[in-house]
Amino acid sequence: MEIPAKKIHIFFIPLLFLVLILSGCVKEYGMEDTENTVDENLIVVGVSQVGSESVWRTANTASIQNVLTKENGYFMIFNNARQKQENQIKALRSFISQRVDYIVFSPITEDGWETVLQEAKEAGIPVILIDRKVNLSDQSLYTTWIGSDFYKEGRMAGNILDEYLTKQHRQEESIRIVVLQGTEGATATIGRTNGFNEVAEAHENWLILEQADGEFTTAKGQEEMETLLHRYKDIDVVISQNDDMTFGALTAIQNAGLTAGEDGDIMVISFDAVKSGLQLVDEGLVTADIECNPNQGEYVETVIRKLENNEAVAKLYFVPETVFTKENVKDALEKRTY
Repeated sequence: MEIPAKKIHIFFIPLLFLVLILSGCVKEYGMEDTENTVDENLIVVGVSQVGSESVWRTANTASIQNVLTKENGYFMIFNNARQKQENQIKALRSFISQRVDYIVFSPITEDGWETVLQEAKEAGIPVILIDRKVNLSDQSLYTTWIGSDFYKEGRMAGNILDEYLTKQHRQEESIRIVVLQGTEGATATIGRTNGFNEVAEAHENWLILEQADGEFTTAKGQEEMETLLHRYKDIDVVISQNDDMTFGALTAIQNAGLTAGEDGDIMVISFDAVKSGLQLVDEGLVTADIECNPNQGEYVETVIRKLENNEAVAKLYFVPETVFTKENVKDALEKRTY
């Protein structure tokens, strides 16, 4: 694979940078320099990330960058899709045309990947999915998936809510719930929604007032929560499908003159368990935070090493995760790096 030579006349640098931007494969700030010819001994990996919409996503990207280094025997080409599927498809096709050894990507939505993944298969390039899944009729179009059991996470949220309502002797009360969902069609959104809904359906007194699309961002989470607070009175519980939306929801709750927390006006249960989210658990503003482990990079490298050694790999790998409450959050806060 050819990349720019080590020394390029300064006249051509702006043009070269423009070409790289248009191709969608320019590296982000902080990425490894790519101006040297690729060592044939390095494993070339094309990585396409959803974007940088959350603290969790940033940590997920860092975990991959930290292992796919030259020191570890890799040459990584990184693409930020900026929340657009068309950008991601262009990036995958660019990786295929550059004949990378592996493709690693987190799909923005589950649908719409059949054609480009067929192209990768025909090129003989193994595809490793991380975090989110794809909806395919031919499962051979990807090699493996690494991520969280989102359905299980959703059930955890329901079970935690049941435990706390029982603890408060409110198990017979009518409980009015709103849900801030993530990006429509994303694996995390689908799994967490289905898991929580299954638990909720077993409780006749739980009323889900609305499930609103908060897009996994703080701004949209605040906007949707403000709308919900105007639309519904006496909301008892907010299920927020990631910490970034929770930050926005808490701002909306406070601006409305209400309090959040187990003993407040509205109980909040969140997902991801980033450090700033865990701090809210410690402060009592969030009742529970269900961990979604972003540290998937080491699993990616393990899979690549196995494939390089012609060893079999599983079709999916779940990363370990924990539910954090007041009882266990302090230890996690001391160790959390993201």
